[in-house]
Amino acid sequence: MKIATMTDRHQHTSPRSPAEIWIDVPRRNPRAECRLFCVPYAGGTGLVYRPWLKALPDFIEVLPLQLPGRGSRIKEPLMNNLLEIAERMVNELAPLFLEKPFALFGHSLGAAICFEIARKLRAGYGVSPFLLMASGRQAPHLIEREEATYQLEDNEFLERVKRLNGMPREVVESQELMELLMPMLRADFQAVETYKYRPGPPLGCPIVAFGGRQDPEVSQEDIEAWGQYTTSNFGFQMYDGGHFFLREQEAELLRDIKRELVRCWQFFSGGPHPARL
Repeated sequence: MKIATMTDRHQHTSPRSPAEIWIDVPRRNPRAECRLFCVPYAGGTGLVYRPWLKALPDFIEVLPLQLPGRGSRIKEPLMNNLLEIAERMVNELAPLFLEKPFALFGHSLGAAICFEIARKLRAGYGVSPFLLMASGRQAPHLIEREEATYQLEDNEFLERVKRLNGMPREVVESQELMELLMPMLRADFQAVETYKYRPGPPLGCPIVAFGGRQDPEVSQEDIEAWGQYTTSNFGFQMYDGGHFFLREQEAELLRDIKRELVRCWQFFSGGPHPARL
C-alpha cells in the first residue's frame, strides 16, 4: 500500500482559479439558487462575514470576499484605488457573477466597491444584482467631510481608527500589531478617501441602505441619499450604534438582510413584487 506524501498531495491539488482566490469560505454551497457576495470594510477581512453562512437561508450561497494583502492573501500587494479594486473583482469574479443570480452587500469601503461592481457589471456584461445592500457609507456623490486620513502621521491616524471603534481594544493598544496592520489600513483608507464618483445613469436593481444612528461619519441623510441611485425600489434602515453597528446589532441586521433577500429573490424569480422596508 502506498502512503501519500506531502509532495503527492501537492501534485494532485488543482490550482485555484482567479475567482476562487477571492472567496473566503471553508465550504461552498453548490446547490444554492443564488449568491450573496460580501465585501468587507477598511481594515477588514472576509472573516467578518463567516457567521452569516449559517444565519442566512440555504438557497443563498454567502460568499465573503477577501481583498489582496490580508488574511489568506497576505503575500499579495495591497491595492489603494477603489475603482481598480472593483475593476479587478469584476474581471476575475465574472464567471461567478454570470453563473447564477446574485446580490451584493458591502459595509463602508465595501459599500462603495459593491456600487462600482454593479455599475461595471452592467456596462461590461449586461448583468445586475437582484439586490444591492449598502451599509455604513454615504451615497457615492457625497464627499468626505474631513481631510484625508491616510496621509496623517501615525499617532493621528491611529486616533482616527480608534474613534471609529472598528478594531478590538487589545489590537489597537498593541504597538506590534498596529505596525503590522498600518500599511493595510492606510491603503484601505486611501482607496475610500480618494474615490471620486463619476456621474452615470442610476442602477435598475433595488437598493437597501443601512446606517448607525450614532455614526459620527455617516448621517441618516447620507444613507437616504442612496435612493437616487436606482430606478427600482429603495429602502433604508437605521440601527442603534456607531459606524460598526453591523457588529453591535448583527442579529437585527441579519434579520433585515434575510427579509430583503427573500423578498427581492421572490420577485426576481417570478414571485410577488418586493415591498419597501
